[in-house]
Amino acid sequence: MMATIISPNPAMQDLKLTFQESTLIFPSQQTQKRSFFLSNLEQFLNFNAQTAHFFHASPDFPPKTVAQRLRMAVEKVLVPYDFMAGRLKWNGPLGRVEIECNGAGVGFVVACSELSVDEIGDLFCPNLGFKQLAVQRLENLDDHDQPLCVIQITSFKCGGFAIGMSVNHMLLDGLAAKMFQENLASQAFDDHKPLPFIPFHNRHLLAARSPPLVAFPHPDFLKPAGPVIGPPRPGSKRELDYIVLKITPKDISFLKALSSCDIDKNKDKEITVLNIMDIRSRMNNALPLEYCGNAIFGGYALAKCEDIEKWPFSELVKMVSEGLARVTDEYVKSAIDWLEINKGMQFGDCIVTSWLRLGFDQVEFPWGKPACCVPVANQLERLCWVFSGADGDINVLVQRPDEEMERFQFHFHNFFENSTD
Repeated sequence: MMATIISPNPAMQDLKLTFQESTLIFPSQQTQKRSFFLSNLEQFLNFNAQTAHFFHASPDFPPKTVAQRLRMAVEKVLVPYDFMAGRLKWNGPLGRVEIECNGAGVGFVVACSELSVDEIGDLFCPNLGFKQLAVQRLENLDDHDQPLCVIQITSFKCGGFAIGMSVNHMLLDGLAAKMFQENLASQAFDDHKPLPFIPFHNRHLLAARSPPLVAFPHPDFLKPAGPVIGPPRPGSKRELDYIVLKITPKDISFLKALSSCDIDKNKDKEITVLNIMDIRSRMNNALPLEYCGNAIFGGYALAKCEDIEKWPFSELVKMVSEGLARVTDEYVKSAIDWLEINKGMQFGDCIVTSWLRLGFDQVEFPWGKPACCVPVANQLERLCWVFSGADGDINVLVQRPDEEMERFQFHFHNFFENSTD
């Protein structure tokens, strides 16, 4: 069986939601007002990461009860996570984004759908309608008042429900987001469980050196076209198409075997692939596991289109592996210092981020673990999300402009067909 392409169900772009509540909620205790430092690795992550976590119906926890418990848990967890209730602030003299910890609150949304979970279809194939399960903004607020985090509960007519989260990526990376969910779940129990993880907030551990020292070439970094006068807001202005690549265990075995054995495009153009990785254990003074920020970096592989076409698959795998091995303590520090000097960003024609080891589906709430956890499509056209599918499959959510998607699908099918001949 060859890897397959699944297009999101076009009939499921509207989940027929009624929004019952849309409000701000605040820390249960007064928190300290302060400016919160963001590292150079976070300065260009000003976009929302949206996720949807589906739960089966529970007779002991109807959606109304879940909403009440969830609200209580958010209020409590915002005390140790006070920065999540803040707002972004541009520090002009330093030319960088900070978080103003001002207790302005996070968004809390309650909605219900006319549909049952079964009517939505394959939960592991995120439909565009899933965007309704993790709204990014509250309609009654001006742009400068919008929260950095919105948590939403949506009930379905079958009694099942979804918890959606829309979190500005500057706040948390994937591992920190999973720890936040563990802490949030712990506070939803009525026996006052302690936090399973104490978040470590000192992001100065990834601050630039003084003076900065760029000791390596960084061809995957781009300088800004002009002066930086505010926080960047990544996102494509073009219309994007979305597909899910379904890769079975058999496909994975085939790719592994192919990597160990001996498109219509500009052949001289260089293509950069970034594989996002956790760097907590890669630094000489290892970052704490509980480091609550973005300790991620893209290991790059760079090659001309002409070479990609003619090289064996094993050579491409080797390049990706070398890109990951390149990310050492000194290399990361050099990159941070490059960003301090140039105020740019890391760039890839294809950015691959994996959820496979994060374990979102293992978070235990009072009403149980999620039946399914998936990313929600956004406007980042170069991003590919890798996550677990059903029955041991691996799914990849691909986001490309309309004019590129047909060509992408052709080459995807062509690769497997030619390799299996």
